[in-house]
Amino acid sequence: MLAFVAAVLFLIALIFELAGISLAVITATVLVTAGLLCMALFLAGVGGSARRFGR
Repeated sequence: MLAFVAAVLFLIALIFELAGISLAVITATVLVTAGLLCMALFLAGVGGSARRFGR
């Protein structure tokens, strides 16, 4: 799930960068940083599936 959030943030950051858009505090740099944070959490195993069936 976090990987999808990161992908969406990166897409929005790309659109902001290409269009030259900046909304007050939300810039392309902020969105890239948030996407990298989501990717780091995903790779660390945070936000994984709550359904675990062990044997």
